[in-house]
Amino acid sequence: MEIEVKIPSVGESVKEATIAQWFKRDGEAVQKDEPLFAIETDKVTLEVVSPAGGMLRIKLQEGETAAIGTLAAVVDSDKAQGRPEPEEEKNEPEKAGTPAASETPVIADKRMPEEKESPVLSPAVRNLVAQHKLNAADIEGSGRNGRITKADVLTHLEKNETQQASASTEQTEEKKTCLEETDEDLVERKPMSSIRKRIAQHLVAAKQNTAMLTTFNEIDMSGIMAARAHYKDAFKTKYGVSLGFMSFFIKACTTALMEFPQINAFIDGDDIIYHHYVHMGIAIGGKRGLVVPVIRHAEKRSYAELEQSIVDFVDKIDRNQLALSDLEDGTFTISNGGVYGSLLSTPILNMPQSGILGMHKIEKRPVVVDDEIVVRPMMYIALSYDHRIVDGREAVTFLKRIKESIEDPQRIMLEI
Repeated sequence: MEIEVKIPSVGESVKEATIAQWFKRDGEAVQKDEPLFAIETDKVTLEVVSPAGGMLRIKLQEGETAAIGTLAAVVDSDKAQGRPEPEEEKNEPEKAGTPAASETPVIADKRMPEEKESPVLSPAVRNLVAQHKLNAADIEGSGRNGRITKADVLTHLEKNETQQASASTEQTEEKKTCLEETDEDLVERKPMSSIRKRIAQHLVAAKQNTAMLTTFNEIDMSGIMAARAHYKDAFKTKYGVSLGFMSFFIKACTTALMEFPQINAFIDGDDIIYHHYVHMGIAIGGKRGLVVPVIRHAEKRSYAELEQSIVDFVDKIDRNQLALSDLEDGTFTISNGGVYGSLLSTPILNMPQSGILGMHKIEKRPVVVDDEIVVRPMMYIALSYDHRIVDGREAVTFLKRIKESIEDPQRIMLEI
C-alpha cells in the first residue's frame, strides 16, 4: 500500500514551499514518525515526518519549490523494513549423489609459476646496474640470446630520465594552472533561500517605510546579576528551567510598555492601533536565518513561564518544528546581540511594530558611583523606534524605565 506524503499547510498566507533537505534517500527504509524532509517557506522551516513505516519513494528533489498539497513522496508500507522478499527456488541436481554439470569439481593446478631466471650480466654491465641501483629484470636485452649490453642499460637510463622530466613538467603546469586561477574561479553562486529572501525584503521595507531612529543608554548589571546568582539554584529546582536575564528584560519591557502604549502600537493607514497587551517577540538566530517567535500575553506570564517559552522556541527551531502561528501578531521585539559578542548596535524595526529593544554584551568598565570610580558589569541597550508615532521624549524615558527596572529588580515586583 502506497501512502502519500504531501507538502503540508503551514498557514493561510503561505501558498508554496521549498524542499530544503531530505533526511532519507530514495528507496531507503523508513520508520513511522521518522523525519523525512524539511520544507522552507518565506516565514518558517518545518520538518515533515513519515506517516508509516515502509520504503520511501521521493517525488520532489532538494531545492524544488511546489504548491502546498503537492505530492513530495510516497511510502510503500508493503515493503516495510524487516519484511523479507520472496526468494527464487534453487535448481536441484537431477539425481541424488550425482553433481550437476555446473558443479563438476575443478582440480586446481598446484604447480608454482616458473620463476624468471636472473639475466647473466657481464662485469661492466653489472657495475653499471649497481651504480644506478637498477633492477636488471626491468631492462630489455638486445644482445645474443637476449643478454643485456651496456648500451641497453644506457638506453634504459635515458628512458627513465625522459619519463621523470615529463612528470615534472606536468606538475609544473598543474601548479601554474592553480596560480593562474582568476577571481571568478574562486566565486561560488548560490540561490537565496525563501527565508533569507523574506528577511531581506522585510529589512529593506523597514528602512524605506518607517522614520526609524535609535536612542541608547547603559545599565549597571550588578543588581540583577546578584539576584540571579542568589536565586538560580532554587529557581531551577522548583521550575526545572534556568533563570536567565531575558525574563527580567521582558518583565521590564512589559511594565514600561503599559506606561508608553505608543511604543506598543502600529500604524494602519491613517490610524494608530494601540494594544493593551504585549505579544513579545524574541529574536533568535537559527541555522537558516533570524526568526522572531512570539510569547503571547507576556505581561501575564511568570518568570518561569517566560524562560520555559524561550527554551521551547529554541528547541522548535533546532528541530525545524516552528509553526507559522509562533511567529504572528507580535507587538514589540527584543533582540540580544550580546550572545554573539556585540558591544553596541542599532536594531532594525520588525514591521509593523514601532519599537525594538537591543541588548548587548556585558562588559566590565570603570564608572562613577557616588563620585568614586568603580568597576561594574555594564551593558549598552538600544531602542529603535518609529518616529512617526513615538516622540523622542517617550523613547528616551521608556529606555530609562528599562534601566531603572534592571538596576533595581524589586521595582518590577512592586510594579513601580
